[in-house]
Amino acid sequence: MILSVSRRTDIPNYYSEWFINRIKEGFLYVRNPMNAHQISKINLSPDVIDCIVFWTKNPTKMINQLDYLKEYAYYFQFTLTGYGKDIEPNIPNKRKELIKVFKELSQKIGKEKVIWRYDPILVNKKYTVEYHLRAFEEIANSLSDYTEKVVISFVDLYAKTQRNTMGLEIEKLMHDDMFSLVKRMVEIASKNKLIVETCAEEINFEDIGINQGSCIDKKLIEKLLGCKIVGEKDKNQRGECRCLESIEVGTYNTCLNGCKYCYANFSDEKVKENVKLYDVNSPLLSGKLGPNDKITDRKVKSLKDSQMSFFD
Repeated sequence: MILSVSRRTDIPNYYSEWFINRIKEGFLYVRNPMNAHQISKINLSPDVIDCIVFWTKNPTKMINQLDYLKEYAYYFQFTLTGYGKDIEPNIPNKRKELIKVFKELSQKIGKEKVIWRYDPILVNKKYTVEYHLRAFEEIANSLSDYTEKVVISFVDLYAKTQRNTMGLEIEKLMHDDMFSLVKRMVEIASKNKLIVETCAEEINFEDIGINQGSCIDKKLIEKLLGCKIVGEKDKNQRGECRCLESIEVGTYNTCLNGCKYCYANFSDEKVKENVKLYDVNSPLLSGKLGPNDKITDRKVKSLKDSQMSFFD
């Protein structure tokens, strides 16, 4: 199985100690977001976990704990944008701090295992197309020797993100404007030896040199494992998503990054409530077991192809 850590919250930034404790104990619990009393027990044995995919905007607290993961294959999706604290209020300064963190992580685990994400892209009077191009170029220049790929996407204004982005006066980019921006990003990335992929975009950018990527990337995982894996598209993600099936271990309304475009936090008050329930030693990321909770062992297995152990 592939472990997703996490689309719903920034575990490396805020809950890395909890996750490492779970690795040590060999299991964790995940509440079903659609039915809070349904809890899955997830086996964390290296025998069944083929790869762990981390999402983060700041893995600083986790870098010194990576030795606990030496029996696992893993990689990071590391978001670095040009936004300030009006959009990403609790993220440290990129130029002064996070570019250094990105480089440190890359040097520790290898540049193929740290994917740079410049997303989501939103445009308004402050964050213009030209602003994004300047920011993208500066970051690309800094990371050219520390990653192999950059993932981009445009902001999706779901109902909850529309609430969070009120007042930002986000402009809707026309089709031709998107193509023009992306084409220039490809040119910048190419100069820095970086591949550009999109994430769950409806628009096809293949004509300008971009493939639709996947965060849970079958090809990358096979490369890290040195063998073929057999798995299906993740049916729990939207149609445009090309990710391989995975098990999500995060909890909604627990991320403290405070990003205005976030789809995983529905309410600041709910985040505060859930954070108070955090226990670094609990099998649950947030909260405790209740009398009506039902724990079920999630059936998990390795996706490694038993018919072919290594590439030809």
